[in-house]
Amino acid sequence: MKAVVIIPARYASTRLPCKLILPEVKSVTGKYIIEHVYQNVKQARRIHRVIVATDNRLIYDIVKGFGGDVEMTSVSHTSGTDRIAEVAGRLDADIVVNVQGDEPEMNADMVDQVIDALADEKTAVMATLAHKISDTTELSNPNVVKVVRDNCGYALYFSRSQIPYVRDNREPLSEPGIIFLRHLGLYAYKREFLLHYSKLTSSVLEHAEKLEQLRALSNGYKIKVAITEYTSRGIDTREDLMAFLERYKHD
Repeated sequence: MKAVVIIPARYASTRLPCKLILPEVKSVTGKYIIEHVYQNVKQARRIHRVIVATDNRLIYDIVKGFGGDVEMTSVSHTSGTDRIAEVAGRLDADIVVNVQGDEPEMNADMVDQVIDALADEKTAVMATLAHKISDTTELSNPNVVKVVRDNCGYALYFSRSQIPYVRDNREPLSEPGIIFLRHLGLYAYKREFLLHYSKLTSSVLEHAEKLEQLRALSNGYKIKVAITEYTSRGIDTREDLMAFLERYKHD
């Protein structure tokens, strides 16, 4: 199956403005954040093309400058999914992978894994990844999105709260048979579903949790969740940025 990665790249960011092209990141690492993401993803074996989708001319020029493939999109999109759907509508592809532009430590094997999870699926229309939680503090951290799966590996629910809630154990990570999973914001979509998905009405659960993937579950669609040994963290705040730069210096 022909798979294409699209990286939505928005200039405006409430908590960390213009984070994808911050000069201070390039001065320390030699690359912009968006450049790290692009070049990491390009190493994936299962993909045919990587495209940055942006509505900002400065990001467009920077991506072109480091030799990347980039397309301009409408300024009216309210989500990254809408942005990648616009570009996907112009592509010849079976699977479209949405990689967040603010995850410079994204591993190419994760991209291949999420494509593999969806490629032979007859039931699910999209796939994503999750990583086993081993730190108790993550269970109560609303910035860590949790997911629970059914016995066939399909998502039952995503939440910022602890799920499942272990009623009779004050140390839930020690509960026999229970694996707590951190959701990673990497998605693969069947192209035709993606074009439909971007037009679905948002759900009450999506608004409550502020998790867009709940729109698919609320409308009865299946999401395959594969467990990965890898993890990747987005850069949302200056604290996240400083932590990334420190990790980079010590790698």
